[in-house]
Amino acid sequence: MTFRVPFNRPTTAPAAARAVTDALSSGRLSGNGPFTHRCESALERLTGARRALLTSSCTAALEICAILVDGAPGDEVIVPSFTFVSTANAFAMRGLRPVFLDCRPDTLNIDERALERLVTPRTRAIVAMHYGGVACEMDAIVDIAARHNLMLIEDNAHGLFGAYKGRSLGTFGALATQSFHETKNVTCGEGGALLINDLALVERAEIAREKGTNRSRFFRGQVDKYTWVDIGSNYLCSELQAALLDAQLANAPDIQARRRAVWDRYDAELADWCAAHGIQRLAVPDGAEHPAHLFALLMPSAAARTALIDYLGSHGILAVFHYIPLHLSPMGVRFGGAAGDCPVAEDISDRVVRLPFYTDLSDAEQTSVIETVKSFFQAAV
Repeated sequence: MTFRVPFNRPTTAPAAARAVTDALSSGRLSGNGPFTHRCESALERLTGARRALLTSSCTAALEICAILVDGAPGDEVIVPSFTFVSTANAFAMRGLRPVFLDCRPDTLNIDERALERLVTPRTRAIVAMHYGGVACEMDAIVDIAARHNLMLIEDNAHGLFGAYKGRSLGTFGALATQSFHETKNVTCGEGGALLINDLALVERAEIAREKGTNRSRFFRGQVDKYTWVDIGSNYLCSELQAALLDAQLANAPDIQARRRAVWDRYDAELADWCAAHGIQRLAVPDGAEHPAHLFALLMPSAAARTALIDYLGSHGILAVFHYIPLHLSPMGVRFGGAAGDCPVAEDISDRVVRLPFYTDLSDAEQTSVIETVKSFFQAAV
């Protein structure tokens, strides 16, 4: 079915075609070339991370994190239940057991108040995912990780350009991951990055990204040949992807300004309607600067959520729900998850709806979405 207002339309940049053409004519299409290095430098400038490594996806970056945790089978990693599957699956693939943490009802981020009681002698790491790019309560999470000597990893797939108390997301953990999937603010179709804030992890991360070899050191002239020295896989992003991403990162201020305008308009024009009908908008706490990644509503019930999505669809507008709690998934149950373990995640998963949100959403398209949303309860009477 074709929708006149899709849920997403990938961000493009004016110089994108030229950048891809330059990559094609360069004679270098495999990863870790000049465009890759430009993107990594840009990410380091934008975030303040000590080192950035471009990867083929955010999933790939998470898999590198799982290697760097260096746990043994049966060791545990605390992860959100309300998140994308890669947040947990990357660690499960290394034999680590994901322990699922419930979310807050206001931001849908991990509930830092319930975190410490999940820590056991087998816990090796905590993964904090910034939902919609709105920061988790990092002061509390950083403190818990430090007191228990746990690696802190930020799944910052939503959060590039977001901040917590003036500090960029992706710089609180020893490691953080970024996504450049087509639904993200800046994109290269697929693609991701690993941000490294503990410099002691850089060399092994490079090795893991290069199939377990010290090939990066060879290209820098630090060794006269390269060989297999550790575990790893092919986690590199191609130069074509990097060229597209480079053009988008250069255009990031314009992209962010437009997305902020879209987010602010949704928030302002739907505020009274939400209040009148018992619909919750996601909170943005004081100190959190979000990157205008998505706009979500929490409907009063699962039935109301389904009805709104269907109603918008009947008017040619595609709205969608989001994650199914991981602890209730078939794999989550295999790791010990059960109904009632994460009651907030179970509740909000049934009620969340995301409205169309993309950089070139036109004023007319957004007007249509807003007016159709506001007519929903009238039509339902």
